[in-house]
Formats: sequence, C-alpha cells, structure tokens
Amino acid sequence: MFDKQSLKRLAAPLIALALAACASASAPDSQGPPPARGEAMVTAANPHAVNAAIQILGEGGNAVDAAIAAEFVLGLVEPQSSGIGGGGFLMFYDDHSEAISAYDGRERAPAGATPTMFLDNRGRPLPFMDAQASGRSIGAPSLVAMLKLAHDEHGRLPWSRLVEPAMQLAEDGFEVSPRLARLIAAYGERGRLRADFAARAYFFDAAGAPRTVGYLLRNPDYARTLRAIAERGPSALSEGPIADAIVAAAQANPRRGTLTLDDLRAVTPRRMEPVCSVYRVYRACTVGSPSSGNATLAILGLYQRARPLPGGAENADDWSAFLWASRLAYADRDHYMADSQFATVPTLELIAPEYLDQRAQQIDVAHAPTQVLPGMPVGQELYDRWGNAFSEDSGTSHVSIVDAWGNAVSMTATVESAFGAQRMVAGFFLNNQLTDFAFEPTLNGRPVANAVEPGKAPRSSMSPMIVTDRNGELALVIGSPGGSSIIGYVARTTIGILDWGLTPQQAIDLSNATARTSSVVIEPSRLPAGIADAITARGWQLREVGAMEDSGIHAIRVTPQGLVGGADPRREGIVGHIQPAP
Repeated sequence: MFDKQSLKRLAAPLIALALAACASASAPDSQGPPPARGEAMVTAANPHAVNAAIQILGEGGNAVDAAIAAEFVLGLVEPQSSGIGGGGFLMFYDDHSEAISAYDGRERAPAGATPTMFLDNRGRPLPFMDAQASGRSIGAPSLVAMLKLAHDEHGRLPWSRLVEPAMQLAEDGFEVSPRLARLIAAYGERGRLRADFAARAYFFDAAGAPRTVGYLLRNPDYARTLRAIAERGPSALSEGPIADAIVAAAQANPRRGTLTLDDLRAVTPRRMEPVCSVYRVYRACTVGSPSSGNATLAILGLYQRARPLPGGAENADDWSAFLWASRLAYADRDHYMADSQFATVPTLELIAPEYLDQRAQQIDVAHAPTQVLPGMPVGQELYDRWGNAFSEDSGTSHVSIVDAWGNAVSMTATVESAFGAQRMVAGFFLNNQLTDFAFEPTLNGRPVANAVEPGKAPRSSMSPMIVTDRNGELALVIGSPGGSSIIGYVARTTIGILDWGLTPQQAIDLSNATARTSSVVIEPSRLPAGIADAITARGWQLREVGAMEDSGIHAIRVTPQGLVGGADPRREGIVGHIQPAP
C-alpha cells in the first residue's frame, strides 16, 4: 500500500543523502565547486521527485539541475498535474550576483486557432469538459524547451544526467499513490480517460477497472521519450516520431484541433525580467505576463497598507484585510490581465505604490465589501475596452529548491486540468492549456483581453515567487498549484511566514481563504478558533470546502539557523534536506 509507511520508505534515501557530503561536479561551472556538506533543500509534490532532486544535488548539481530532474519525475508519477506535454514558469535566484531571472515556458495557440473555436454551432460556449478533452485545447508543449534554456544558462551537470532518474523510474515502475488512484477512478467514471486508447491501456486493466493504490505502474513509452529528450533535447518533441504523434493526437476527432509540426517548431521559451515589488522590508518577485502573478504582489501590497502592524493568524482584522486585498486584486486581475505581447495590459501599473495607496483606501476591516469593481490605474484610457474572461481550471504542481551555493529555483509547471486534454502520446499527456483563454471573444460588446488569437499565450495565474531581504539576500522560495486560486494561496502563505511569524509548515497547514468573489472558500478545520465567526459577523460569506482545497504549496524559508521547509499536506509532497557539515 502507498500509505504513510510507504512514504517513509520513499523518503529513506533523503536521510542517507543528508549524511553524505556533496560530491564535486564533473562539469565546469562559474560557481566553483560546491561547499563541502553545504546545506540544501527541496520540497515538491511527490517523494519520488524530491528523491531525484536530492540525488542530483548530492552529485554536485545546482538548483536548476535539481528542478529539471524533479519535473521529469513529476511528469511520470503525477501526470494529472504536470509534465513534458505542458508548460510552466521558472524563477532562478543567483546567490553570487543576487540577480533573479524569470523563464516563460507557457504554451501558445497554434497558427490555426480562431477566437470562436470554443463556441458551439449556435455561438454558445462549449461545456468545459468537452472543451478540455479535445484537440482544440492543446497548445504546443513548451516545458522541455524552457527547462533546456534555463539549463543552458545556469545548469551544472550534463543535461542527459538530469533525465536519468525519471527514465529509470519509468522502466522499473512506481506505486500508484492515493491521489493518482483517486483521480484515475474519478475521470474513469466520467468516461474521459477511457476514450483515449493509450490512457485506457495505461490506467485500467483488461476488465476496465482503474489501477488502485500500490499498483506497480511501469511506463516504457515515457522512458523511450525521455531517452530521446536526453539525446536531442527539446527537438525530440518538435521533429520526428514523437512530434508526429503529438500532432496526430491534437488533430484527432472529436473536436479536432489545428496544431501542426510548424507550431511545435515555433516553440520559443524566453528569459524575461521578473515583476517585483517592495513588501515591508522585503523584495518579492514573480513572473510577468502572460501570467497574472502581479496580483499576488498586489494582495501583499494592499494587505501591508491595511495592516501596517499585523496581529497574527488569530487576529480577525488580519484575515479581513487579507480577504479585502484579495477581492480588490482579483477584480483588477480578472479585468485587465492577458498576454502583453498581444494586448496592452497594466502589469506594473496595478502594483504601483501610488495606485495601491489609492486602492487600499476602500478597505474597511470591520465590514465586508458589498461590491468590488476593477480600479483605474494610470493609463486607464488604454484598457477600458477589456472585460472579464474565463477562469482557468485548477491543477498544476510546484517545486521549491535551495542548493548548496544558496541559489534557488521556484518553478510551477502544468498540463492545466487533471490529465490535461486527456490525450496520451509517447507515455505522457498533452495539455489543455488553451482552455485558459476566454471562450467568448467579446463581453457586453467589448473585446476580451484574454480572447484566443494565433500565437498568443493564454492568461495564467501561476505565481512562482522568490523573496529577498533589503540587502538582496534570499529570504523565501514559494509557489503553489491551484488555478486562479494560486494567487491567494501564495499570498496568504507568504503573509503567514513573513508577517505572522509562522514556520513554512505552519503557514501551509493554515486554512486557505480564497476571496476571488463575494463567496470566500475556506477550510473550517484549518482556521484558528473563532476566526470564522468573527469574519462572518463582518459580512463575509464563507463557503466550506470540507477538509482540503486543491493547493500544493511548497516553500523554503532562509533563516539565520538554516533552511526551513514546508510541504502541503493536501497533496503528497515531502521536504528533502541535505544537512550542512557540523
């Protein structure tokens, strides 16, 4: 069984590696040899992925190397969340220069995409499940190309070495985890996974029963794909038999898409400047457009203005201020944000100090808002034609890493919904990232900023974040999956760590409170005593979601005593720690 004892067995290699010294790397690197027995940490959504990353760090790899190894494993052991058929964003902190780089690996719409491709014959939006499990939802996979770009610029070990842990695991097999088994069964009942021949053969037995917890699942097709990626890099997915299989799956009925080999060859990840803002004595940085991670920074800035002296996790004023900040930031994000290469969007204007000062004047912690409208940042006349757009579905996975040099990676990767487009090729699932576009190109007669266009990236909420202190020293590495709720998940946990004095684990364990709309989604059993009653009395409408939300927050705090990590118990992650020398 894949129970707590199984998790402990999987984590055992971490303990052994923690007692071993970091070996020197075989490849030259400007960072020099790793510090002997330098401290390092990894936290991710599955023990197998953490094991792989720790192994790479133990061989002298750095944070980028470890993140790549972890993600190739995640694509195998939790294919419902991320993988080489999808995309993502990566943040890298260089301890030597104290520079932060952001990498964009978001999929883009094929050249044949049209603004109305998610409408039916009557001009009405398709049911989401129909749009998801279709060829129309598939964007050109961009994750591997992004990882290779980051490796070319910062990696230490050979690229092929980073693929080996996942390749070996795919050949040897891994035990189906409780979360994977639950999702296989759920999507099997809905009939979506069974409709794809490869997925049906992989996840169901000959009688049609779903694989259960503890079943040893092998994926030789994925191993062969990884071997091609090890040898050829990203071109393995844009030229040759794997690329042909991707195109064939995307163009298959029902609801065939238009993805072509030319679209795969056009994949061009990029390094871009991060979006940063001051938060108290810190500098918080995340990725820019096509993500709307600036909304996470807006929540932090608005909360800071409403609570210059925070009281802590048991203070109702703090919770009310956070909910207010969330409502205001989400209203702006939903209205304005899209791919800035296709639409003029106020990414920096929405987090400008003067704008946040003005926006925060609406906050009254004693009363919940009756209505929240988008604000008007500088240059509003450029943006008043945009309207609200579709909300992306939850899913995704996050990895946080600090290596022995003090470098860090915060990476969020996704195939969008559970099992992406639910079309499997060469051992992996293709994304349904294009359902992050607005299904309707206009709203109330106005064009929508996030409407489909050829070559355009759909809006994202992925917010991998790196926080430094006022001197540029690393302070916090954090991120989460969860669709549009990512924005609130990352902001609330950051506040818990930096303002409420909680450890990363304590802050992650605390109730999420997602206030995108007037209904606040909470986890009652995780709220401090009395908070639910106190904020309800102020007019907040609380909607309980039972024992958990679908976050997967993973965070590492840098303290004078060393690294302190946290893994989200709502998923199956752990913290791996290489201890420093005595």
